[in-house]
Amino acid sequence: MKRTRLMTVAGAVIALAVAATAVVVVLQAREDDVDRTTLAGALRLAPPDSERFSWTDWAGVRREVGLELSAASPGSAVQDLLDRGFEADLTPSTALGSSAVVMQERLGFSPATLDWELFSQGPGVASLAMRAGPAVDFDFVASSLRTAGYEEPDEPDGVWVSEAASDEITSQVTPELILVSLDREASMIFSSDTATGIATAVDSGARADTATLPAGVVEAAGDPLVASLYTGAQVCSALALARADDTDIAAGRSLIEAAGEVNPITGFSIGADADGGVRVAMSFANEEQARTNAETRAVLASGPAPGQGGDFADRFTLERAAATGEVVVLDLAPVPGAYVLSDLSSGPVLFATC
Repeated sequence: MKRTRLMTVAGAVIALAVAATAVVVVLQAREDDVDRTTLAGALRLAPPDSERFSWTDWAGVRREVGLELSAASPGSAVQDLLDRGFEADLTPSTALGSSAVVMQERLGFSPATLDWELFSQGPGVASLAMRAGPAVDFDFVASSLRTAGYEEPDEPDGVWVSEAASDEITSQVTPELILVSLDREASMIFSSDTATGIATAVDSGARADTATLPAGVVEAAGDPLVASLYTGAQVCSALALARADDTDIAAGRSLIEAAGEVNPITGFSIGADADGGVRVAMSFANEEQARTNAETRAVLASGPAPGQGGDFADRFTLERAAATGEVVVLDLAPVPGAYVLSDLSSGPVLFATC
């Protein structure tokens, strides 16, 4: 049975181009007019063309693994957080894993002090939205950036620049932190690996919808500690059976034919809750399709896992499969020691077939 236990999203799903040689930090203020404490609120800040979203509730993860950290915590404590989170399968969605210790030691914020992180990926750009916890001092962050070698802007809302060719810090952080924007009033930190990505993230602001995801999927996802969410086009690509080899594709097609009718998924999420359960939510074009797919997806989630190896029963017990409106929810109880979220947040995943 394959276990894909990922510390970061970057490099595992979408290769992001590092198109800039400068690290840029913009300090600006914006009215805090959206709920920034939940996954649904965070999604309203995502760029409108995003197709994949990776959520980590760092405050919840710290509680779950029993760690209380602060801005003064050493880098070793942050590494302990990552290690414990990894073992609990609570870090597969973070884009900050490889940079967390350096962030804590040199940038003034990190998973030790963030409330949450949302990594959004679209066709051309990717960006991070991070909610700063009460332990984050934005003046200290600015001072840390200055000490780390960033060139201070002439204007308060200007750009902090660190040249990759001459400043060591640019080689120590993930590309997603190449450009960073601080919103002091809203306690938000935005970042990206391109100027377009950071501009789009900052300009997104509070929007009425939940990015490009169906509202039913977002509602069904609830408030997980960690989650991966996809638009319909993205799930049909990232989790598609076509990503398997020919033998597994043939096996998968036979299983689908035996299970019954399946329809294209219009939105998808998989997330882990504080109680240890994993919830999958998938939406369809209408209620009739949802009722049909609640049955067929339950069958597919209870049998062999071609492309993943072994059976899904090796990883989890399917506790419930139900359709509400256009959304199907599968509640999974992971087998002790299984890395369900890591395994099933990248493809192929048979029961997520389109």
